[in-house]
Amino acid sequence: MTDETRSYDLITLEDLARLAAISAADREDRFQRRPRWKPYAERVLCVALCQGAAQHYVDGRNGIKDFDVYTFYAAHPTGPFPFRWRTEADFGPSQFGRYPGDSASFRGRRVDLLGRSLPVLPTAEPIEAVRSYLGASRTETARQLARKALVLIEPETVRGDVIWPPS
Repeated sequence: MTDETRSYDLITLEDLARLAAISAADREDRFQRRPRWKPYAERVLCVALCQGAAQHYVDGRNGIKDFDVYTFYAAHPTGPFPFRWRTEADFGPSQFGRYPGDSASFRGRRVDLLGRSLPVLPTAEPIEAVRSYLGASRTETARQLARKALVLIEPETVRGDVIWPPS
């Protein structure tokens, strides 16, 4: 059974690269607008496609309503990365079309951009840090993210690697 509002086209490495570019532009804009959080710009551990679109990347059956992209940061003394700081971007015209429930301002699928700071040093191994965060299930976000796959977008050298669930 398929949901006509979802896209069932496969996500390619080129699509993940496009999400990486959207995420990088969002981070640059965020830290320009809110200089207090700029220290986090140097503490990116990794960026991942999460939730339904990540599950679709893995199984090809889930379908894509939108793209949820999380940037995971090493914690900074400034304070935790603001967990409610969510922005949206437009993936733009593509094979995925657009979700009919989104605002007419979106020409393509919506990209939800979120971030979480993890209690690790900037030198921490990113995959282990994220797996530890998800496995501990200490927050509602961690529990929700752990229900579906996580696919790395950045660093580029591991783009497309599925890091959750652990193999």
